[in-house]
Amino acid sequence: MSKVNKLLHQWLLRSVSETAIAWLEQKQAQIAGGAAERVFFTAFSAVPRYLGKENLQLTSQDLEAAQEIVPAWYPDNWTVDQAGRTLLLLALPHNDADGYVRSLDRVFSSADMGELVALYQSLPLLPHPELHRHRTAEGIRSNMTNVFQAIALGNSYPANYLDNAAWNQMVLKAVFVGSPLHQIWGLDRRANPELARMLVNYAHERWAAKRSVPPELWRLVGKFADSAIIADLEKVLATGDIAEKEAAALACAESSLPKAQALLSHYPDLHSSIQQGNLTWNSFSRDACGERR
Repeated sequence: MSKVNKLLHQWLLRSVSETAIAWLEQKQAQIAGGAAERVFFTAFSAVPRYLGKENLQLTSQDLEAAQEIVPAWYPDNWTVDQAGRTLLLLALPHNDADGYVRSLDRVFSSADMGELVALYQSLPLLPHPELHRHRTAEGIRSNMTNVFQAIALGNSYPANYLDNAAWNQMVLKAVFVGSPLHQIWGLDRRANPELARMLVNYAHERWAAKRSVPPELWRLVGKFADSAIIADLEKVLATGDIAEKEAAALACAESSLPKAQALLSHYPDLHSSIQQGNLTWNSFSRDACGERR
């Protein structure tokens, strides 16, 4: 049993009955042994009936153990049925990569919303990760918010495997649907000039419609600012609320342009907070994006 399997199994032992565990272990063994595909499909669908849908009761030590096994694995919001379904996915024979992907494609094509969430959450744990890019890009286009967020938030797969086009579309959609950008793993590492341009265009569309712009948007813009973007940040600093001003100031601080630094110097309180480390993107996300409210 792999380390991931062992960890998921340990967590389930605390949360479900012995009868449920026995059923799950039996199905894992059948699937790993090459049982007919219908055995997998039937079991995958039946997991909530046997295990329930309660949250996994995870401690900080559990989360640390998850990170040690798979960096950037965040199961803190997983439920017992999602853990059980992941164990069944990991039991599928995968020596034949093409056959494995075909099996997964059939699961995805027939899955309901709850099953899709479990499937996409499990992506960082599945074999042959390089073969799941197309499926992930397809999931990003889903009109089901829960499914989209299973991919975009707290999931290391997109940052590690999607190309810039798919990554940028995911981040832009996250802004559009109001998902918290700071929960996207690898956000700063995958920032790029094309994404910055797309987000600034989105901000202009919002302003033209007399609508507000999510302050977190500027997190991905400052490093790639040109004169036009500096003018946008100047507008936000002059007219925005406190959260918008803080975000614009942080974006200016990340720009290497003298014009950006000159603009920031006109706001000494914000400038000082950034220099002293009191205002960072992490503190901004915690304070301004609702995690303390």
